[in-house]
Amino acid sequence: MEMIYSAISSEGFSERTIEIINNYTKQIVDGKTNLTQFNQKEHAGLCCAGEVLIGAYIVCNYAQSSLATSTDVGAGKASPTNWQIDEEQEKLVEQWANAKGLWFADAQADIESEYGPMIAQGAESMVYYKDGDTSVVKIRTSIYATLGRAIESIVLHNALFPETPMTVIGFTRDSDGLFRTICTQPYISCKRLATKLEIDQMVAEKGFYDNNDGKGVNYIGNRMHLEDMHPANVFIDTISEAPICIDCIVKFIRK
Repeated sequence: MEMIYSAISSEGFSERTIEIINNYTKQIVDGKTNLTQFNQKEHAGLCCAGEVLIGAYIVCNYAQSSLATSTDVGAGKASPTNWQIDEEQEKLVEQWANAKGLWFADAQADIESEYGPMIAQGAESMVYYKDGDTSVVKIRTSIYATLGRAIESIVLHNALFPETPMTVIGFTRDSDGLFRTICTQPYISCKRLATKLEIDQMVAEKGFYDNNDGKGVNYIGNRMHLEDMHPANVFIDTISEAPICIDCIVKFIRK
């Protein structure tokens, strides 16, 4: 990782830097190295999210590390705020994505042309689907404190809900200038929305319990918060008749 950080610092996203990041990413996917912040199950979720996500996550970690160094906390200065971290991560990931050919200048039009019309839109995602496809495409905006945590949330979703993994394919900004992550996810045929009891039972099997905030859709476990688990985000699958989570807010417990 030090070699990557040094290359970004001295060369930006040159061909050599891109090659170094690509090689390190491949080592992660091949199981030859890992990112220590993730346990084995989470690491599987990381690999499932794909090399694009892994590369972007490395760039986000560099952005946060370089900001912390530049603020010189040891000299009594304040550590960088989340908005400063988010701004730096978005800037550098956009530069990296452009260098890699992963930046969609007009994602909504491009995706609708290739993957079909938008079939749903919520606070977090615009969802596109073409009849007969096995996957949907989501253009996700970040509702997390930083881009790094938004990317991390995809890893954690994949670890918790491997039946609906998200795979990142690129990045863009919408018409309002908001940074968005583009990913694919298996298409789920919805028999009906899950009930509160069915959601409670599903998350309990994964080690989560109601956090008692009175909302009834937020849970907590040993390592993570699991939020926004309302029926519109949890379907009963037509084939398996089991509850399937297609989207939620998931993040590490941080002190």
